[in-house]
Amino acid sequence: MPATATRRRPQQQRSRELVSRVLDATERLLAHDASAPLSTTRIAAEAGVSVGALYQYFPDTGAVVEALGRRHMDAFEALMAQAVDAAADGGWDDPVGVLVDAVAARYRDQPGYRALWFGPHMTVALRAADRRNKLALADGLRRVIVTLQLARDDEHLVTVCQAAVHTCDALLQEAFRRDPSGEAVLLDEAKAILRAYLDRVAAHYAEGARR
Repeated sequence: MPATATRRRPQQQRSRELVSRVLDATERLLAHDASAPLSTTRIAAEAGVSVGALYQYFPDTGAVVEALGRRHMDAFEALMAQAVDAAADGGWDDPVGVLVDAVAARYRDQPGYRALWFGPHMTVALRAADRRNKLALADGLRRVIVTLQLARDDEHLVTVCQAAVHTCDALLQEAFRRDPSGEAVLLDEAKAILRAYLDRVAAHYAEGARR
Protein backbone atom coordinates (compact mmCIF):
# COMPACT_ATOMS: atom_id res chain seq x y z
CA MET A 1 0.00 0.00 0.00
CA PRO A 2 1.26 3.55 -0.55
CA ALA A 3 3.05 5.28 2.31
CA THR A 4 0.61 8.23 2.07
CA ALA A 5 -2.35 6.01 2.97
CA THR A 6 -1.15 5.20 6.48
CA ARG A 7 0.31 7.02 9.46
CA ARG A 8 3.17 4.52 9.48
CA ARG A 9 3.96 1.34 7.61
CA PRO A 10 3.50 -1.92 9.56
CA GLN A 11 6.88 -3.56 10.03
CA GLN A 12 6.21 -6.54 12.29
CA GLN A 13 4.05 -9.54 11.43
CA ARG A 14 1.56 -8.65 14.15
CA SER A 15 1.19 -5.12 12.79
CA ARG A 16 0.75 -6.37 9.22
CA GLU A 17 -1.93 -8.77 10.41
CA LEU A 18 -3.76 -5.92 12.16
CA VAL A 19 -3.74 -3.80 9.01
CA SER A 20 -4.93 -6.77 6.96
CA ARG A 21 -7.79 -7.35 9.41
CA VAL A 22 -8.82 -3.72 9.13
CA LEU A 23 -8.85 -3.89 5.32
CA ASP A 24 -10.69 -7.22 5.30
CA ALA A 25 -13.30 -5.78 7.68
CA THR A 26 -13.76 -2.71 5.49
CA GLU A 27 -14.27 -4.94 2.49
CA ARG A 28 -16.92 -6.96 4.31
CA LEU A 29 -18.78 -3.82 5.33
CA LEU A 30 -18.72 -2.50 1.76
CA ALA A 31 -19.87 -5.83 0.35
CA HIS A 32 -22.74 -6.00 2.84
CA ASP A 33 -24.04 -2.48 2.18
CA ALA A 34 -22.01 -0.17 -0.05
CA SER A 35 -24.32 2.78 0.59
CA ALA A 36 -23.99 2.70 4.39
CA PRO A 37 -21.68 5.35 5.88
CA LEU A 38 -18.29 4.04 6.96
CA SER A 39 -16.64 5.14 10.17
CA THR A 40 -13.50 4.15 12.00
CA THR A 41 -15.70 2.92 14.86
CA ARG A 42 -17.65 0.56 12.57
CA ILE A 43 -14.49 -0.67 10.87
CA ALA A 44 -12.68 -1.27 14.16
CA ALA A 45 -15.65 -3.17 15.60
CA GLU A 46 -15.92 -5.34 12.49
CA ALA A 47 -12.17 -6.03 12.58
CA GLY A 48 -12.19 -6.82 16.30
CA VAL A 49 -9.58 -4.19 17.13
CA SER A 50 -9.68 -1.00 19.15
CA VAL A 51 -10.19 2.35 17.47
CA GLY A 52 -6.86 3.41 18.95
CA ALA A 53 -5.10 0.48 17.28
CA LEU A 54 -6.67 1.43 13.96
CA TYR A 55 -5.54 5.04 14.36
CA GLN A 56 -1.94 3.89 14.73
CA TYR A 57 -1.97 3.14 10.99
CA PHE A 58 -4.89 5.06 9.48
CA PRO A 59 -5.64 8.72 10.20
CA ASP A 60 -9.24 8.48 8.99
CA THR A 61 -11.78 6.38 7.08
CA GLY A 62 -10.63 7.77 3.74
CA ALA A 63 -7.14 6.42 4.34
CA VAL A 64 -8.57 2.95 5.04
CA VAL A 65 -10.59 3.04 1.82
CA GLU A 66 -7.57 4.21 -0.18
CA ALA A 67 -5.41 1.42 1.24
CA LEU A 68 -8.10 -1.15 0.39
CA GLY A 69 -8.28 0.18 -3.14
CA ARG A 70 -4.52 0.05 -3.45
CA ARG A 71 -4.54 -3.58 -2.31
CA HIS A 72 -6.95 -4.46 -5.12
CA MET A 73 -4.94 -2.48 -7.66
CA ASP A 74 -1.75 -4.25 -6.59
CA ALA A 75 -3.55 -7.55 -7.19
CA PHE A 76 -4.50 -6.47 -10.71
CA GLU A 77 -0.91 -5.46 -11.44
CA ALA A 78 0.28 -8.86 -10.16
CA LEU A 79 -2.30 -10.50 -12.43
CA MET A 80 -0.91 -8.64 -15.43
CA ALA A 81 2.64 -9.60 -14.46
CA GLN A 82 1.55 -13.25 -14.46
CA ALA A 83 0.04 -12.69 -17.90
CA VAL A 84 3.36 -11.40 -19.21
CA ASP A 85 5.13 -14.47 -17.80
CA ALA A 86 2.51 -16.79 -19.32
CA ALA A 87 2.93 -15.15 -22.71
CA ALA A 88 6.70 -15.61 -22.49
CA ASP A 89 6.25 -19.29 -21.65
CA GLY A 90 4.52 -20.11 -24.91
CA GLY A 91 1.75 -17.66 -25.70
CA TRP A 92 -1.99 -18.06 -25.90
CA ASP A 93 -4.44 -18.72 -28.70
CA ASP A 94 -6.75 -16.06 -27.26
CA PRO A 95 -4.95 -13.48 -25.06
CA VAL A 96 -7.98 -11.15 -25.02
CA GLY A 97 -10.26 -13.90 -23.71
CA VAL A 98 -7.75 -14.96 -21.05
CA LEU A 99 -7.24 -11.42 -19.76
CA VAL A 100 -10.90 -10.38 -19.79
CA ASP A 101 -11.93 -13.61 -18.02
CA ALA A 102 -9.20 -13.13 -15.39
CA VAL A 103 -10.27 -9.55 -14.62
CA ALA A 104 -13.95 -10.51 -14.64
CA ALA A 105 -13.23 -13.31 -12.17
CA ARG A 106 -11.81 -10.78 -9.72
CA TYR A 107 -14.88 -8.55 -10.06
CA ARG A 108 -17.04 -11.63 -9.54
CA ASP A 109 -15.14 -13.06 -6.56
CA GLN A 110 -14.54 -9.77 -4.72
CA PRO A 111 -17.90 -8.10 -3.94
CA GLY A 112 -16.10 -5.55 -1.76
CA TYR A 113 -14.10 -4.44 -4.78
CA ARG A 114 -17.26 -3.89 -6.82
CA ALA A 115 -18.84 -2.01 -3.93
CA LEU A 116 -15.80 0.22 -3.54
CA TRP A 117 -15.73 1.22 -7.21
CA PHE A 118 -19.48 1.53 -7.67
CA GLY A 119 -20.35 3.05 -4.29
CA PRO A 120 -19.98 6.53 -2.75
CA HIS A 121 -16.64 5.98 -1.05
CA MET A 122 -14.21 6.81 -3.86
CA THR A 123 -11.79 9.60 -2.91
CA VAL A 124 -9.84 11.98 -5.12
CA ALA A 125 -6.61 10.22 -4.13
CA LEU A 126 -8.06 6.80 -4.93
CA ARG A 127 -9.27 7.95 -8.35
CA ALA A 128 -5.77 9.27 -9.09
CA ALA A 129 -4.27 5.95 -7.98
CA ASP A 130 -6.77 4.11 -10.19
CA ARG A 131 -5.63 6.15 -13.17
CA ARG A 132 -1.98 5.26 -12.46
CA ASN A 133 -3.02 1.63 -12.09
CA LYS A 134 -4.70 1.62 -15.51
CA LEU A 135 -1.51 3.00 -17.06
CA ALA A 136 0.43 0.19 -15.37
CA LEU A 137 -2.04 -2.40 -16.71
CA ALA A 138 -1.73 -0.88 -20.18
CA ASP A 139 2.03 -1.23 -19.95
CA GLY A 140 1.58 -4.88 -18.98
CA LEU A 141 -0.66 -5.40 -21.99
CA ARG A 142 1.99 -3.77 -24.18
CA ARG A 143 4.56 -6.26 -22.91
CA VAL A 144 2.19 -9.18 -23.58
CA ILE A 145 1.64 -8.00 -27.16
CA VAL A 146 5.35 -7.50 -27.76
CA THR A 147 6.15 -10.89 -26.22
CA LEU A 148 3.61 -12.55 -28.50
CA GLN A 149 5.14 -10.62 -31.43
CA LEU A 150 1.78 -9.16 -32.42
CA ALA A 151 3.15 -5.65 -32.88
CA ARG A 152 6.31 -3.57 -32.83
CA ASP A 153 7.12 -1.82 -29.56
CA ASP A 154 6.68 1.91 -30.19
CA GLU A 155 4.76 4.95 -28.97
CA HIS A 156 1.70 4.06 -31.04
CA LEU A 157 1.48 0.71 -29.27
CA VAL A 158 1.54 2.52 -25.92
CA THR A 159 -1.54 4.51 -27.00
CA VAL A 160 -3.22 1.39 -28.37
CA CYS A 161 -2.82 -0.45 -25.08
CA GLN A 162 -4.09 2.47 -23.03
CA ALA A 163 -7.18 2.68 -25.26
CA ALA A 164 -7.76 -1.07 -24.91
CA VAL A 165 -7.50 -0.99 -21.12
CA HIS A 166 -9.83 1.99 -20.72
CA THR A 167 -12.36 0.41 -23.11
CA CYS A 168 -12.24 -2.94 -21.33
CA ASP A 169 -12.54 -1.31 -17.91
CA ALA A 170 -15.65 0.65 -18.92
CA LEU A 171 -17.35 -2.44 -20.39
CA LEU A 172 -16.48 -4.63 -17.40
CA GLN A 173 -17.84 -2.08 -14.96
CA GLU A 174 -21.09 -1.85 -16.91
CA ALA A 175 -21.37 -5.64 -17.08
CA PHE A 176 -21.07 -5.90 -13.30
CA ARG A 177 -23.38 -2.99 -12.63
CA ARG A 178 -26.07 -4.84 -14.58
CA ASP A 179 -25.40 -8.21 -12.96
CA PRO A 180 -23.26 -9.02 -9.86
CA SER A 181 -21.98 -12.07 -11.74
CA GLY A 182 -21.15 -10.01 -14.83
CA GLU A 183 -23.62 -9.87 -17.69
CA ALA A 184 -22.32 -12.61 -20.01
CA VAL A 185 -23.53 -10.98 -23.21
CA LEU A 186 -21.74 -7.73 -22.47
CA LEU A 187 -18.55 -9.55 -21.45
CA ASP A 188 -18.64 -11.43 -24.75
CA GLU A 189 -19.12 -8.14 -26.60
CA ALA A 190 -16.15 -6.67 -24.73
CA LYS A 191 -14.00 -9.55 -25.94
CA ALA A 192 -15.27 -9.19 -29.52
CA ILE A 193 -14.55 -5.46 -29.57
CA LEU A 194 -11.05 -5.88 -28.16
CA ARG A 195 -10.20 -8.79 -30.45
CA ALA A 196 -11.27 -6.78 -33.50
CA TYR A 197 -9.31 -3.74 -32.33
CA LEU A 198 -6.12 -5.66 -31.58
CA ASP A 199 -6.43 -7.68 -34.81
CA ARG A 200 -6.58 -4.39 -36.72
CA VAL A 201 -3.53 -3.15 -34.85
CA ALA A 202 -1.62 -6.37 -35.57
CA ALA A 203 -2.55 -6.11 -39.26
CA HIS A 204 -1.31 -2.50 -39.31
CA TYR A 205 2.08 -3.54 -37.96
CA ALA A 206 2.27 -6.54 -40.29
CA GLU A 207 1.58 -4.32 -43.29
CA GLY A 208 4.24 -1.88 -42.15
CA ALA A 209 6.77 -4.71 -41.81
CA ARG A 210 6.15 -5.78 -45.42
CA ARG A 211 6.87 -2.33 -46.82
